[in-house]
Amino acid sequence: MSYTAPVKDMLFDIRHLAGIDDIAKMPGFEEAGFDTAQAVLEESAKFTGNVVAPLNAEGDRNPSSWAKGEVTTTPGFKQAFSQFVEGGWQGLQHPVDFGGQGLPKTIGAACGEMLNSANLSFALCPMLTDGAIEALITAGSDELKAVYLEKLVSGQWTGTMNLTESQAGSDLAQVRTRAEPLADGSYKLFGTKIFITYGEHDMAENIVHLVLARVTGAPEGVKGISLFVVPKFLVGQGGTIGARNDVQCVSIEHKLGIKASPTAVLQFGDHGGALGYLVGQENRGLEYMFIMMNAARYAVGVQGIAVAERAYQKAVAYARDRVQSRPVDGTLGASAPIIHHPDVKRMLMTMRAYTEGCRAMACVGAAAYDAAHHHPDAATRKENQAFYEFLVPLIKGFSTEISPLVASLGVQVHGGMGFIEETGAAQYYRDARILPIYEGTTAIQANDLVGRKTARDGGQTAKAIAAQIGKTEAELAKRDNPDARSMCKRLAGARAAFVDVVEFIAANSKTSPNAAFAGSVPYLMLAGNLIAGWQLARSMLVAQDLLASGEEAPFMAAKIATARFYGEHILSQAPGIRDAIVEGADSVTALAIEAF
Repeated sequence: MSYTAPVKDMLFDIRHLAGIDDIAKMPGFEEAGFDTAQAVLEESAKFTGNVVAPLNAEGDRNPSSWAKGEVTTTPGFKQAFSQFVEGGWQGLQHPVDFGGQGLPKTIGAACGEMLNSANLSFALCPMLTDGAIEALITAGSDELKAVYLEKLVSGQWTGTMNLTESQAGSDLAQVRTRAEPLADGSYKLFGTKIFITYGEHDMAENIVHLVLARVTGAPEGVKGISLFVVPKFLVGQGGTIGARNDVQCVSIEHKLGIKASPTAVLQFGDHGGALGYLVGQENRGLEYMFIMMNAARYAVGVQGIAVAERAYQKAVAYARDRVQSRPVDGTLGASAPIIHHPDVKRMLMTMRAYTEGCRAMACVGAAAYDAAHHHPDAATRKENQAFYEFLVPLIKGFSTEISPLVASLGVQVHGGMGFIEETGAAQYYRDARILPIYEGTTAIQANDLVGRKTARDGGQTAKAIAAQIGKTEAELAKRDNPDARSMCKRLAGARAAFVDVVEFIAANSKTSPNAAFAGSVPYLMLAGNLIAGWQLARSMLVAQDLLASGEEAPFMAAKIATARFYGEHILSQAPGIRDAIVEGADSVTALAIEAF
């Protein structure tokens, strides 16, 4: 089936939850109001729906292939990527100074969701390039910026992120790739990196690898890691392509999903050393790499939403067409499309509610990022930065955990046909499964949420967010209708559960760390559930007002119904999660290791 971007829902979030017209009042975003957002999203919908989406199933059937060090991407990918570059999509939210369009992340994130819904494997290439651009903008020298940024922002060159080694997965203290300084200020790199997304491909004329390595004589552990630019082809005067650098793709992985995205093993320095150029200062590489990682973590959260949306669309289409059994209420005298059956509706509503809730959370997170970087008031920037940083592990962790759940429900809606590859539902399930793993597993996101985002400030940021949620509850309480009353009850219960867990984490993170971290992932899931539900509660308030004024009645009624379902069926889980965290920590670690 084709992919239709949910432009109307995205624009609702951008206008009413993110406040795009307020963002357009910030310096640098004066031309980026709602009209601009609408125009850009509509063009993105055409491109992703007509050019990229038709290649999704083909990429699964006919993935990228490796031979003699070269990678050939799925037929059609190279041509589609050329159109992506010509359309200026890579530079959408990057600075005008380097050839970008300088649009807010609030707009860019919505376009990113469309690209990932259309074709997750294809979208991974520009996603990694975005991270490389952000790292160079933040930490690169003027010389590196002059050589690489315009080509990366245009999409003419692509970027990668090289962290992982076979002995150093998420533990980057174990990185062994070494860098030997040369007299001219450059370095020669030697080592092997694994799991490098688009580490080799045929879609761009050069690939700019950002590589973590240890300079000879550097301290052990993470304090001795530096970051280097290592291009596939050396770059001459005026950005001309020169000789091939000493970096080779020795294989690509055979994977459960995202098969069209080449995941490379890269070998540096087998023929004398790969030339690299230091980003920033020696031994600060991990600090710089976190710029890429945080950008990628947000983007992976958006990928989770994107795959969920695609799975939902496919499930709805199948449920409308598949005829089986009479409705239990007797309204039809013959077998009917399965969308009439209550449990199918329950599954579809679960898929829809999770997807819309996470989309709203990500949109609000993007708006906070924009304000943190562009608002003229320093206190407002600081407040938004704290909010955004708190949301990143939730957007990444919660949105990617619900993605395989939603995709699995999509398979279930299809019944036995969902288990058959030809129907296409299984691809979304397989593609989604990597999302809670790469760019930091859910446990890593949860450790960040517990340690850096909650325990470090004694839960003050978390409690400040809870206070804002309380204000939404107060608004709901003023509405004399069943939808608002139901949502208020569930939101209040989830908020209270969240505050209890925050206090538990703050009290135990130092004195009983095993107890605090035993519930780290459930805490992340509770927090993500709450924030997504909060945004749907805000959506309900807006939709009720607009419905009363007669604006787009079917759409607004659907927003209200979806929000209420989220409250009664998803937010309602929060108190039980609270009990598991606060009262169940001991049972997590009770079993002796030998007994497993």
